[in-house]
Amino acid sequence: MANYFSSDFTLGILGGGQLGKMLLYETRKYDIGTHVLDPSPEAPCRIGCDRFVQGDLLDYDRVYSFGKNVDLLTFEIEGVNVEALEALEAEGKSVFPSAATLRTIQNKGTQKKFYESNGIPTAPFLVFEDKNQLNEAIVRKQLRFPFVWKSCTGGYDGKGVSIIRRAEDIIPLSEGECLAEKLVPFKNELAVIVARNRLGEVSTYPVVEMEFHPEANQVEYVICPARIDESVALKARDVAESVSRAFKHVGLLAVEMFQTETDEILVNEVAPRPHNSGHYSIEASYTNQFEQHLRAILGLPLGKTDSKVGGIMVNLVGAEGHTGPVHYENMEAILAMDGVSPHIYGKKQTRPFRKMGHVTVVNEEISEARKVAEEVKNLIKVISK
Repeated sequence: MANYFSSDFTLGILGGGQLGKMLLYETRKYDIGTHVLDPSPEAPCRIGCDRFVQGDLLDYDRVYSFGKNVDLLTFEIEGVNVEALEALEAEGKSVFPSAATLRTIQNKGTQKKFYESNGIPTAPFLVFEDKNQLNEAIVRKQLRFPFVWKSCTGGYDGKGVSIIRRAEDIIPLSEGECLAEKLVPFKNELAVIVARNRLGEVSTYPVVEMEFHPEANQVEYVICPARIDESVALKARDVAESVSRAFKHVGLLAVEMFQTETDEILVNEVAPRPHNSGHYSIEASYTNQFEQHLRAILGLPLGKTDSKVGGIMVNLVGAEGHTGPVHYENMEAILAMDGVSPHIYGKKQTRPFRKMGHVTVVNEEISEARKVAEEVKNLIKVISK
């Protein structure tokens, strides 16, 4: 095994946002050298890595040359030039998760077809080249209202997803490739993070439950453990493992799922990286998701995924009506509360619904943690100066 610790080994991270910043906490803990590539000169990662390179993550030459100067590549965002990763792999460079995994996941239509061909339960869907094709399917009654529309590329944090209830709802949709998904009634939105290392060892984290903001379609609270029956939790972890086996990914795979009214588990989508649904693990788990990702891509033994305590993560997003230099109001008030740990991502400019940080609330009783989480959410305000 390579010597990663206090050595000349270099890990390259594509993307310099908050996920990369939290991954750097773990590389610092183990004294692993890091280079980061990001387009923003103010990227949160710039202060924590050994070398920061400013550049476009979708630019072939920039990604390729960055990759040539590191020993192993990983990414914290899916919007990366896959052709450059494929070229680096062909030359023997280690890229985890692989370029093939990323290529499948980058396009939501391709991702859904992957589930279908691998027998993974997912909501019925149709893929369309453009909006005209979508409209034709409605005219021919191949598609009936209501349905869920998703842009195949470019969507994130609730953007690129709409519930279509009538013909007029189609007018503002983007023109490109898209998919239409049956609107399935569900009780809960759940997620399971699966870790798989280079030796093929697999481990899953406990099922989490996600509560969404009704307008922004962003996660407001992540609750671990999910408040569901044990039989449903076991089913969710089994389905997540089946997704992991199908992808044969290396690293973390966050699997987002629906628990239907009849307790079926349907896979919604996946992310091949540390994920918002796993932030609670920094305070609540034996091994946090960022350390686990590092262990997995380096081929080290996976850590224990159990929770030490109940955990709830509260997203801190920019308040509506506020754009400009950020100010965190009532930070002292939440720091005075037991079991409350804020994480500030280092983005200097706020705008409505931008992810600016998160707060973890830990407590032996998940119902108590949920009450405190609501107090935190009501107290702290992410505003502009």
